[in-house]
Amino acid sequence: MAVAAGAWLSIGASALAEEAVPGRPLLSAAMDDRQMVTLEGNTRSEARVAANDRRAVADSLPLDHIQLQLKRSAAQERTVEDFVDSLTDRASPNYHHWLTAAEFGRRFGVADADVSRITGWMKAKGLKVNFVYPSRMVIDFSGTAGQVSRAFNTEIHRLDVGGAAHIANTRDPQVPAALAPAVEGIVSLHDFRPRSKMVRRPMHADARHPDVTGTCFGQRCYVVGAGDLATIYGLTPLFRAGFTGTGQVVAAVEDTNLYANSDWTTFRKAFGLDAYTAGNLQIVHPAPSGGSACGNPGINGDDGEAVLDVEWASAAAPAATIELASCRNTATTDGVFMAIQNLVNSDTPPPVISVSYGLCEVDNGAAENASFNKLYQLAVSRGISVFVATGDAGATDCSDSTANGTSIGIGVSGWAVTKYNVAVGGTDFRDTYDSRRATYWSANTGAPWSTAKSYVPEMPWDDTCANQMIANYYSSGSSVPYGANGFCNSRDGASFHELGGGEGGPSGCYSGRASEEHVVSGTCKGYPKPVFQKGFLGMPGDGVRDIPDVALFASDGSAWSHNYATCYTDPAGGG
Repeated sequence: MAVAAGAWLSIGASALAEEAVPGRPLLSAAMDDRQMVTLEGNTRSEARVAANDRRAVADSLPLDHIQLQLKRSAAQERTVEDFVDSLTDRASPNYHHWLTAAEFGRRFGVADADVSRITGWMKAKGLKVNFVYPSRMVIDFSGTAGQVSRAFNTEIHRLDVGGAAHIANTRDPQVPAALAPAVEGIVSLHDFRPRSKMVRRPMHADARHPDVTGTCFGQRCYVVGAGDLATIYGLTPLFRAGFTGTGQVVAAVEDTNLYANSDWTTFRKAFGLDAYTAGNLQIVHPAPSGGSACGNPGINGDDGEAVLDVEWASAAAPAATIELASCRNTATTDGVFMAIQNLVNSDTPPPVISVSYGLCEVDNGAAENASFNKLYQLAVSRGISVFVATGDAGATDCSDSTANGTSIGIGVSGWAVTKYNVAVGGTDFRDTYDSRRATYWSANTGAPWSTAKSYVPEMPWDDTCANQMIANYYSSGSSVPYGANGFCNSRDGASFHELGGGEGGPSGCYSGRASEEHVVSGTCKGYPKPVFQKGFLGMPGDGVRDIPDVALFASDGSAWSHNYATCYTDPAGGG
């Protein structure tokens, strides 16, 4: 018996070791479409509300460039995580030995045999396999709604959600049990798009004030210029020492082009950045290696976000190449995600990627949340730093509108919660609250319009009536935010009935399925707390990833009269 037990342990250990080898095939069972496995947590909550349903879409509806996310075994995943961690460990022989996407695919991607089995099954179902990404973790495919529905045993319906037309799958997709060990899920089978993380409220620097002071929500304000950013955050000594971004590329990922590329040039000239002659702007629509999944999106209502991103990336790195990378949405895959995927998998990726979009973690779905984790993991293996905005909706990323309150609890962006990205939050300056504007800001000194004297003390950005500091400063009656007679229910507080503010909080629904619309509930589980967040003073002992990691000034000026200046000429967007 002892010999048999020892033999069993030996065989078990050997099997586990084999399973842990990345690239080793995981699929061996015979294919049987009668044995299906449900990919749970991949149906939008709106699609489960009967009142929203407007029947199935036509079977002939084309669904192009859908992405099937593949997966490794748990043991293989631990092996990959250890390798990626070693790339930033100075004591490791792997330190900064970055990989190409193809090298990563050969070492850590799903085995060729497994990819062949999966793509063979897809083709047998009438689906078109467009290409497999070099990382060998994602398959890009197309088909009609009927083909996709029959292959994955789901249905694609039209929805009416609050008057807005959408399409989405109405139940979690399924795959044959024989393929399930290597399939994470379909990244998206709906057209609910990520939101720009810029609060869309009017902000104007009055043209009559060339000192870049102006009007913020009807009151005089000090607008932050490029020189102010350098003064406040200590960039000036770095610029003088030659650290200006020369030879670097910063990719701002968008879902639109700029209204006018000349806005970027005008911004640089106004703030003296054109002295850094190496700085330039490039507009790219990144196609994947071996594929063509990236159409030109043209110009849409997010071009105000795009101009903010490229101009201020240039302010922080004036001699760098600023790359606006954008792709057109398909019926079920949004262009921002596609652009990130294509950049990270490209032959010549940018060393820095900035993402100003996101989608509530609860609504994102388990497959898309996992897909971002794998995508940013690949980015780290390539030496790419990915910075993701946590959002501008204060306590929750899951609210339908920043113009309304929320009753759905805390929620964070699923695009920002992995341990492989830097989650960037927002602060506000507190000089107005402290009545110390003159301490930190000087009068106009002419071009390039820099008026900040030094670092300006910061506080969390929170433009809601629930903010005790706003209640203290603006109330002509009660300074208590809550209650029937509190600031939020007063005439003074009515101006702050909004969710504007820097987002942050604990990951709550990285995996699992919510039982309530937009709410962390049901079988939801948060992203596990990474090692770098453990044991720090003030870090919650909640066992999950908390965001943001860093924060800097991001306010829109509605409460404390500071915002960023941009050059933006699109009249449709208030430019």
